Amino acid sequence: MPVKNRFAELHPEITAWRRDIHQHPEILFETHRTSALVADKLRAFGCDEVTEGIGRTGVVGVINGRSDTSGKVIGLRADMDALPIHEATGLDYKSKTDGAMHACGHDGHTAMLLGAALYLAETRNFDGKVVVIFQPAEEGGGGGREMCEDGMMDRWGIQEVYGMHNWPGRPVGTFAIRAGAFFAATDQFDIVIEGKGGHAAKPQETVDSTLVAAHVVTALQSIASRNADPVDQVVVSVTSIESSSKAFNVIAQRVTMKGTVRTMSTGMRDLAEKRLKEICEGVAATFGATAKVDYYRGYPCMVNHEDQTTFAADVARSVSGQCEDAPLVMGGEDFAFMLEERPGAYILVGNGDTASVHHPEYNFNDEAIPAGCSWWAEIVEQRMPVA
Repeated sequence: MPVKNRFAELHPEITAWRRDIHQHPEILFETHRTSALVADKLRAFGCDEVTEGIGRTGVVGVINGRSDTSGKVIGLRADMDALPIHEATGLDYKSKTDGAMHACGHDGHTAMLLGAALYLAETRNFDGKVVVIFQPAEEGGGGGREMCEDGMMDRWGIQEVYGMHNWPGRPVGTFAIRAGAFFAATDQFDIVIEGKGGHAAKPQETVDSTLVAAHVVTALQSIASRNADPVDQVVVSVTSIESSSKAFNVIAQRVTMKGTVRTMSTGMRDLAEKRLKEICEGVAATFGATAKVDYYRGYPCMVNHEDQTTFAADVARSVSGQCEDAPLVMGGEDFAFMLEERPGAYILVGNGDTASVHHPEYNFNDEAIPAGCSWWAEIVEQRMPVA
């Protein structure tokens, strides 16, 4: 079954929704305009229940099928938040908010799920219930976790949950997925190296915190090269280094560093945290300095469930004729929290030859809308067919 004709008809309307959302990006949990727009449309579509304020600014809609003999309840999730990036696309519908833009395509995800909700509310060609989930704060705020902590899964009796993300570089409207670990756990760290500052011409009277920091950065790479099993993925990146001195002739008393650790398994995550702390403290002690490490666990590894992944891939093939095996992704995704509570799957839909996500020239490709809407609708109709 190819892309549904109804979504070809709705394509201009859904595109207009997407571009309106694009013009008004909102960060993290501040999705007040977007959330209100979503709730208003769900009510206009005739959803049987619309609830706002789940996970602070999340929106949940319920659509009852033509019948409910199966007792099945499926959740479909889209994210709504934008990024703190200044847009550089030059589009007619570019962001109207300086320093904020939809640089990851969440505007497209939201519009596609709204399109699917409209179709499902019109046709109700399924046996059971659909719960459409519009989530804030995917970009580092953990909105998925907060919606789960608000009891969303139990409150609406969700049994399975499915999500989608656009993917630049893949042909428009094609799909890719993988079972098991898919997106990485995303942790952060702060390191403070404390030495003894002094005059740059008298290094013997100091403990050079900058020198210590340089050795720490190099030594941290041994976690991947010498501590980790070579087939167990781990990335350790120091992304910011700042000393307490801004002068050319002063050896700094203190250096602060920030960074991230990405892993694909609980064991590797534990090992990376342990070794990061040991390396920092040990290297600092070698030079007579001290190291204070604060380690923050962020999103867990996102793990697709086997049965639901097989089903999601079959649905994708019914829509586009193919579904490829996706590579591991070392980026994070807080849909992981929903997949920890319920079985489900997360799929990638091609965005074409566009700038990468999180880039100031990125833009969601509206040509992907019919395929994305069709996949969500087919998930429901194929999983809960009317007898």
